Amino acid sequence: MIEEFYEVLRKRRDVRGEFTGEPIPEDTLTRILEAAHAAPSVGLTQPWDFILVDDHATREKFAKHVHDEREIFANQLAEDRASTFANIKIEGILESSLGIVVTYDPARGAPDVLGRHAIADAGLYSVCLAIQNLWLAATAEGLGVGWVSFYREPFLSELLGVPDGVRPVAWLCAGPVSGLETVPDLERHGWRSRRPLTEAIHHGRFTPRDPGAASAADL
Repeated sequence: MIEEFYEVLRKRRDVRGEFTGEPIPEDTLTRILEAAHAAPSVGLTQPWDFILVDDHATREKFAKHVHDEREIFANQLAEDRASTFANIKIEGILESSLGIVVTYDPARGAPDVLGRHAIADAGLYSVCLAIQNLWLAATAEGLGVGWVSFYREPFLSELLGVPDGVRPVAWLCAGPVSGLETVPDLERHGWRSRRPLTEAIHHGRFTPRDPGAASAADL
């Protein structure tokens, strides 16, 4: 049982091009949303909502907006990075079965949100925990999930009628997949390499890494 859990962690991928477009069984969708809703939250506020977007016209509008934002980012890159980025697919909005937009409502439970008085972003962190729960549950169910981040919040809020004060944190593409890559897309395409765990661990105090020191990823 423990090994199966860690296998799900290892298998999870940010999916772009492997969606089949087949529908998600209703009971499966309910289970992954229940997993997301079971996430811990600051002050038990559960500040998330889930907007299920299957309308093709809506997804087309969002896909065009994401494409425009991709172009803006690409035009900011140096030539070598732009060449690498050109081969990277950043979304599966139209190919996936469903868009799941996860929102954050900071007013839920306010003004007396237990645990948020000193860390204003604690509610946002809670939403990210719900997203991770959903992602892992989907992976365990054999589904793929891809987080789209090339969008402007005001555009998505207007597109989906999100109320003022509520933030759209993530558009998640979800659905059955032909398979999951063993290596993350950004690593496969040479955008960035993973750093070893040893570089991320500090004992007692944060110790900046010597920029000139070689890491396992460099060898």
